[in-house]
Amino acid sequence: MDVPARLAAVAERLTASLGRSAVISDPAELGTYSCDGLARYAVNPGLVVLPETTEQVVEVVRACREADLPFVARGSGTGLSGGALPRSDGVLVVTSRMRRILEVDLAAECAVVEPGVINLAISREVSPAQYHYAPDPSSQQVCSIGGNVAENSGGAHCLKYGFTAHHVTGLEVVTPDGDVVWLGGGKCRQAPGYDLLGVFIGSEGTLGIATKVVVRLLPTQESVETVLAAFPDMSSAGAAVGAIIGAGITPAAIEMMDALSIEAAEQAVACEYPVGAGAVLIVELDGPAGDVAAELAAVRGHCERAGAFELRQAADDAERAEIWKGRKSAFAAVGRISPDYIVQDGVIPRTALPEVLADIAELSERTGIRVANVFHAGDGNLHPLVLYDESVPGQGDAAEEVSGAILDLCVRHGGSITGEHGVGVDKAKYLPRMFTDADLDTMQLVRCAFDPGHRCNPGKVFPTPRLCGEIPRRGTTPHPAQAAGLAEAF
Repeated sequence: MDVPARLAAVAERLTASLGRSAVISDPAELGTYSCDGLARYAVNPGLVVLPETTEQVVEVVRACREADLPFVARGSGTGLSGGALPRSDGVLVVTSRMRRILEVDLAAECAVVEPGVINLAISREVSPAQYHYAPDPSSQQVCSIGGNVAENSGGAHCLKYGFTAHHVTGLEVVTPDGDVVWLGGGKCRQAPGYDLLGVFIGSEGTLGIATKVVVRLLPTQESVETVLAAFPDMSSAGAAVGAIIGAGITPAAIEMMDALSIEAAEQAVACEYPVGAGAVLIVELDGPAGDVAAELAAVRGHCERAGAFELRQAADDAERAEIWKGRKSAFAAVGRISPDYIVQDGVIPRTALPEVLADIAELSERTGIRVANVFHAGDGNLHPLVLYDESVPGQGDAAEEVSGAILDLCVRHGGSITGEHGVGVDKAKYLPRMFTDADLDTMQLVRCAFDPGHRCNPGKVFPTPRLCGEIPRRGTTPHPAQAAGLAEAF
């Protein structure tokens, strides 16, 4: 049976079991799901299914297994690496209807949520009890927890509080064969054996579909202070970052924006940052009131000595939101100054910030491709926005080359090609610049242990798609049954 016939058969089966509203096969409607936030890559899925329960996800995955069709999980579609790019010969499993907060246990400081729950919804649910969920991607008003798990998302406050992996203690997962398993310790947080929870978080949807997520809840801090510091240039702002961290201060966040990103934010949301700023820092401190007061005085001093010409301190939550408004809207705001752009994501050591930023500026000037810089300065997680116009012949390809050159800079300085956006299809070709063939083969063995049939989000992360039986292991080729046996162990 050819692919169209198999897709039609799966559509008929799932319509019968999940209902007509849960299955989309109309070509006009399928186009809605053709890409995630990386719109330069787009493929109409063969079929879209919107399950509402774990049992329905199981039904979808088993239908794909029996029809030998690939499947891709998708949450809100806000990913920026093409990780949820669908397959024209497969099924897109959209978890956006799985939006229930199933349990809030303040005594255990955790909540159990479904994968389609929006990130910010958790904090809103528990804020009356003075708790919150710490990871806060800039898209937190629209991104889903399932997608955060897939990409190991961070956010502005990851400097102090870490990434999704540090705040998820258990997962209910539907494996690529359609079995339901629990990974991690759940409420007790600790589990013996291999850290399969850690393996799954950040695996970009290649190992299964998370259907329940146990997240940590943190108490709201006694005191929060937010400062906006304006500098004449990026170099002096970078010097302030180095001085603050070097003094032993760990802010909740240190975010930096350059002049081009500030220009975009001003056009989009009128954030009213200081006129003439070549760069701004947003520094947020939280903790016991006495500690925060002392750290705030030190931060102000370091900024002034580094050349800050204006400092603004938020007096209340409303002013804090105004300070953050420009930064939180920066990625989308760039659309005001460029018809097309690539949101890149790389990591460098903090000490390399001045040199790398200077190299990016030189690269931009040499190629004529503008680059706006918005990033988590405290942990060296860069988010250069590479601006171009697709209607200009060759400019899109030139932007891709600049984007790749920036990733090369990150690797050359001992960093990484991604900090929180994932590899997806966008950066798969760059993975060998960080890892050897043996490294990649070992990673593939892990993937094959979970997914010996190679149906779960195939074509992502790894530069050359390979079947499980094709992976060399110490000079030999393992039989597929070996990988299948490992999968049974899970």
